[in-house]
Amino acid sequence: MKNDKVDAQTLAQLLRADLLPEAWIAPQPVGDLRALLRHRVSLVRLSTASKNRVHAMLADRGVHQPASLWTTAGRAWLAALELPPVPRQIVDDCCGLIDTLAEPIARLEREVNKLAKPDPRVAALMALPGVGRLTAMTLLAEIGDIHRFPNARKLCAWAGLTPAVRNSDRKVRHGHITKQGSVWVRWILPGSHPTSQDPAAVRPHLRPDRPPPRHPDRHRRDRPQAAGPLLSHPHRAGGAHHRGGHHRARSHYRMSLQHGR
Repeated sequence: MKNDKVDAQTLAQLLRADLLPEAWIAPQPVGDLRALLRHRVSLVRLSTASKNRVHAMLADRGVHQPASLWTTAGRAWLAALELPPVPRQIVDDCCGLIDTLAEPIARLEREVNKLAKPDPRVAALMALPGVGRLTAMTLLAEIGDIHRFPNARKLCAWAGLTPAVRNSDRKVRHGHITKQGSVWVRWILPGSHPTSQDPAAVRPHLRPDRPPPRHPDRHRRDRPQAAGPLLSHPHRAGGAHHRGGHHRARSHYRMSLQHGR
């Protein structure tokens, strides 16, 4: 029998025996920091989309763009560029939206920097190569209390960075990462790579994409080569005096007779 009364009694028994799992709820300061950082990301994405729209409009008209379009010189060049009425209106609207978003983005970044300065955890994370202030603050806000994870494996599993494992008897199959937990942790981590790292110095530590090609005759590569080619037909046994050549030619001839060739 299953009803609300029985379910409530079962939950009460599990809670009394301390067998009911608990879910961690972020406190209000952590939730506010998450909302602040996510709001900044949404504004930055909107600004980036407007910039991409301007680039696409200029490319559609075959206009050669300068290297830095969003600097002071680039914006002056864009304002003086002669365009038809419709593309000019689209470019002006996108530039106006970019300028409008620049102020709240700068304000949010100042607030984040203000919160990051007195936090020693930010300084510890920024000591890692490729981790900046915004990356460190995003990790702290999304992870929250680090002490709720007993080890690094539990943290990676919560973030969805561990591969999926499927077991059947003695067969174990590893798939892609599970992508569970906070999507913002997985989003911020690929961007936190050291840009000054030399790829040639990192490449020896990486696993190769595929194993090296195997030798076609790895068991005999140390043996001496034959003195000449082995002949496969008795009528061409001009080299039958070679070592083993006459015996192989006779064997092939007997097989030809058996099969009627």
